[in-house]
Formats: sequence, structure tokens, C-alpha cells
Amino acid sequence: MMDHDKPLFSIIIPTYSRPRQLTSCLCSIVRMDYPVDRFEVIVVDDGSEKSPEAIVRSFREHIDITLLSESHAGPAAARNTGAARAKGAYLAFTDDDCAPELDWLQNLTARFSKTSDCAIGGRTVNALPDNSFSTTSQLLVDYLHSYYNIDFNRAHFLTSNNLAMPADRFHAIGGFDHNFFHAGGEDRDICEVWLHHGYRMLYAPEIIVRHTHKLTLASFWKQHLNYGRGAFRFHQKRFQRVHKSIRLEPLSFYMNLLRYPFSLSYGRRTLLLMALFVLSQVANAVGFVYECGIRSKR
Repeated sequence: MMDHDKPLFSIIIPTYSRPRQLTSCLCSIVRMDYPVDRFEVIVVDDGSEKSPEAIVRSFREHIDITLLSESHAGPAAARNTGAARAKGAYLAFTDDDCAPELDWLQNLTARFSKTSDCAIGGRTVNALPDNSFSTTSQLLVDYLHSYYNIDFNRAHFLTSNNLAMPADRFHAIGGFDHNFFHAGGEDRDICEVWLHHGYRMLYAPEIIVRHTHKLTLASFWKQHLNYGRGAFRFHQKRFQRVHKSIRLEPLSFYMNLLRYPFSLSYGRRTLLLMALFVLSQVANAVGFVYECGIRSKR
């Protein structure tokens, strides 16, 4: 039976030196159409040079919000820190540069009322459509959702910036792996571990957050380089868990990936987006090999 003295949801937000984005994220949460006594917000500062205490304090009269701080250990560790203090029956993860839609928790509640023991992931929408780097990064995620989640009720890939799951099952699988220091790979890993425990995942596209991640050529390269590093760690851990060697996707996966921008309506930008798709895969491969070299030396 649900304990109505405790919140239904604990919203957990890792943050690192992005005060403007964090403020926007919290503003969107304040505006949500959901009873304020049914959720709490836990902001975990991952060692920012300047603490976001003043920002968090300004929201305390509107929502139940807590600020936790830790040394710079990465978003996976920060999420675990927040989860350890959470009181809600469900943990709802998003990032400081994301803005949940007004009905975010309403839609999660509707889903959990039917499938209370599943992990549920929603859709992320790029809030910077004129930024080709940000657009490409989001299209890559959209492609992965379409590839791995053909059956929405038997999903295999969900992203950690729009993810919710029962708190007890999160703790039962050990949470996020804090060894994923950079953003990238930790969400793929927790999905794999969740499924390995026999739990089910759902993809629910009506559960939306808007992602405001402004990228340049340099930060785009760095982002996908880190994704490649995270991919190596993921495969290494997967080998240790199930003793299966690295398994690349079939050639059709990569061919369809490069064709993906042409299936959408981007007009003259299509060729640019396809070129950025190629660049992202080069960066990913470089990061994978780089991480492999580091691990080999160790």
C-alpha cells in the first residue's frame, strides 16, 4: 500500500556549473500541473566551483527541494547520491539542461498506475532546432530509440535525462555505475543491468522533456568522444557480467543511421546533418580506441 505521507516521486537532477540551465529546469518543474505535495526535488551539485545554493533556496517556497553536494565524480555518481536520500516510491531522473513538460509527472503517474514495476523512459525534444550540432545529437538519440524500441512495451534503450523507475528496484540493481565518470554509457549500462535482472522497460513518447544543450563543433566532438569512451566501458562491463565479447551492430544499423536524416524534413540542412552523423561516429570510434588504450595500460 502507498504511504501517502511520503511523495510519490523524487525528481533527481545532477548539476555541474550550469546555473542558468538549472534555473530554467526548476522553473519548468514549478510550473508542472501536479500536486506539490506528491513530489520532491533533489538537486545534486557535482562539485561546481560556485554552489547553486542561492538558486535552490529561491525555489523552496514553491516546491519541496533539497540540495546535496559531492566532489566532482560525474553524473552517474550524483544520481546515486540523490537516490540514496530520496523518499519517493518512484525516482524520476532528468538533467539540469532539460525542461519537463507541464504534464510530465501526470503522464508518468498514468503509466505507473498500469505498470508499477517497470522502468519508463520518455521522449527528449531538442529545444535548439537552429543549432545543427544539437539537432544532430538529438537525431542520433531518436534513431537509437527507433532501433532498440521497436516494441515500446519491450524497450531496450532509455536515456537518463528522461527516466523513471521504482525506487526499490533501482536500489536492488545497485543504481548507476559510478565508474562512468563522463556523461555517456551510464544510461545504456543501467538499461542492460535492469533487463539482466528480468525487469521490463517501457518507452512512452508522450512523456516529454525539452533539452537545451547548446553545442559547438568542439563540444560536439568532445561529447561523442566521451560517448565512445563510455561505449568501451559498457562493453567491458558487459563482458565481465555475461562473458560475451564485444558485439557490433550489423552493417545495416550504420547504413540506416547515415540515411536517417534523409527520412526527415530538413531540406538543405540534410547533407550537413548527415556529415555530422559521420563525424559523430568518427569521434565515437576515436573515444572507444582511446579508452581501450587507457585500460590496456592499466
